[in-house]
Amino acid sequence: MLYTIVVSNFPIQGTLKGNRLLSKLLDYIKRRTKKIQFEIRTINQLFIIMNKICFILLTTLFASLDLSCQSPKSSEDRPNIILVMSDDQGWGQVGYYNHPILKTPNLDRMAKNGLRLDRFYAGAPVCSPTRASVLTGRVNDRTAVFSHGEPMRIQEKTIAQALKGIGYNTAHFGKWHLDGLKGPGVPILKDDIRNPGYFGFDEWISVTNFFDINPLMSHAGEIKEYKGSSSDIIVRQALKYISNNKNEPFFVAIWYGSPHDPWSALDSDKTDLPHQLKEKDKNYLGEIVEMDKSIGLLRNELKNMGLAQNTIVWFNSDNGGLPQGGKEGVGGLRGFKGSIYEGGLRVPCIIEWPEQIKSGQISSYPAATMDIFPTINSILELPDSTMIQPIDGASIKHIFNNNTTIRKTPIPFKYKNKGALIDNDYKLVVENIEKKQYALYNIKDDRTENEDILSTHVEKGTEMIDYYERWLESVTNSVVGNDYKNGLSVPDPKSQFWWDTPKYKPYIEKWKDRPEYHSRLKKANKIEDK
Repeated sequence: MLYTIVVSNFPIQGTLKGNRLLSKLLDYIKRRTKKIQFEIRTINQLFIIMNKICFILLTTLFASLDLSCQSPKSSEDRPNIILVMSDDQGWGQVGYYNHPILKTPNLDRMAKNGLRLDRFYAGAPVCSPTRASVLTGRVNDRTAVFSHGEPMRIQEKTIAQALKGIGYNTAHFGKWHLDGLKGPGVPILKDDIRNPGYFGFDEWISVTNFFDINPLMSHAGEIKEYKGSSSDIIVRQALKYISNNKNEPFFVAIWYGSPHDPWSALDSDKTDLPHQLKEKDKNYLGEIVEMDKSIGLLRNELKNMGLAQNTIVWFNSDNGGLPQGGKEGVGGLRGFKGSIYEGGLRVPCIIEWPEQIKSGQISSYPAATMDIFPTINSILELPDSTMIQPIDGASIKHIFNNNTTIRKTPIPFKYKNKGALIDNDYKLVVENIEKKQYALYNIKDDRTENEDILSTHVEKGTEMIDYYERWLESVTNSVVGNDYKNGLSVPDPKSQFWWDTPKYKPYIEKWKDRPEYHSRLKKANKIEDK
């Protein structure tokens, strides 16, 4: 960027190369002082210029100029953002946690190049609620996504809407599962008022739920069949979109359908797995191998396009692992998907942003999917009004290059009649909310949650129970619609299987012989064998 600077009608010239702090200062002056023109060619005279400018503008500058290069404001400094989420991948199903069978070299490299969060939690122990928490920064019940397949309220504000509002190009690829439809993933119809486009995504190639090899997907309402493995398909489609929009900031959500059942992996993704494994297990783990390869493709292509340095890639799973993966799949933690114990909530997470995050960091700071939206808001310095209040997450930007492990605000969870509250080393487990059945664990000393210490830590337990019960009251307030300006102006529809809806009825005959639908349609008595 070239400038000519005139101070007191006297032209001074100098150079500016790569100094973002000074660039911000000069940009600020240019915006505020129309008479000043810029052209800098020598670094020595730049300091003369800066001294003169600081002397003239000191009294007005510091009140409004952000001197931290950690908070890019101008569009050219704004990072690209890619949220990557796997489907049912357990906390232990990564190579960097020494899984006994599974190798994930690309996730391992990503972890070495960024920030690995060892205590990161999904917003809920099942998929749809967590997806709502990612998009809104709020615990799922506030958005009416009480369980899997529940529809998110259209009154909610999403991260995609916020970023679109400041000029980001936005796109969603893969599993959606926020429009109230259950059953194997089908293309989202164009007139679905809860499609990704409504919630802020300009471009979307999406399905209602999980999807596998050669899926039918919806490209902004147009039904298409894509050939190949699901993970590879959506990453390649995302890269095509990124390539076409690389000159402007973009926000992309890549939401995999793997390793959700039914498992079907390509032979090439099973060759390195032990021969003695059952075919079902090979397909299960093969889906993670396939997904890991696609993450390698994503990272390599970002580098080839010159975008990797200032692109945030935030990876996590949507809930804990499945019993199919055994205890090693959840890293020895207690419970699996659907449980409010660690095995159901704790998930792998990596944040990579080479321009701002130093490589090789490992953090035990407790964080959750509710923190994603507030963190991006903090990075871009967006107002709190971009989110429906109250939110349950908090920005974790301050830990990007800081080894702090103490979180100021607890992390709350609610799933059906169960819940939890994480306050640093302590975790309150609520096995039955209505009956007030509580247990307290020290996660640092007792990672597998075997010893309930509520009776010996009465003061801490009482403090956390009081906090949780007050929080529940605020959630109830949200559920009845008091967070929205016009209340519940639109009633919450019920979740249902897609084959029971009038809009999908014409497709049953067309899709009945597809392997991903046939057995489910037959079980639902929608088709008969010939």
